Amino acid sequence: MKNQKRALHQETITLSKEEYLHLSHQAQAYQVLATRVFELPLLDPISDVVTDFKKTNQYSSAFLKDLEDGLRKSSYAKRYAHKNSQKRH
Repeated sequence: MKNQKRALHQETITLSKEEYLHLSHQAQAYQVLATRVFELPLLDPISDVVTDFKKTNQYSSAFLKDLEDGLRKSSYAKRYAHKNSQKRH
């Protein structure tokens, strides 16, 4: 098994320069997109988040209170609470 793994790492794949540049461009674009997706916070007000959970009727009052308290104490709230956002529909 070790020899098989080593052999797989020693294989060579040949691409044309055009194919290489295309794949390289795709990889860079994906990296930029993935970075931006994970950097963008959801800026819904905490009260709206809690209200959305409450509307489902699946969570206890104790859970909803803990959720709100946790969100208010979180680094998310400290970082983004001062920013205004448009309500999502």
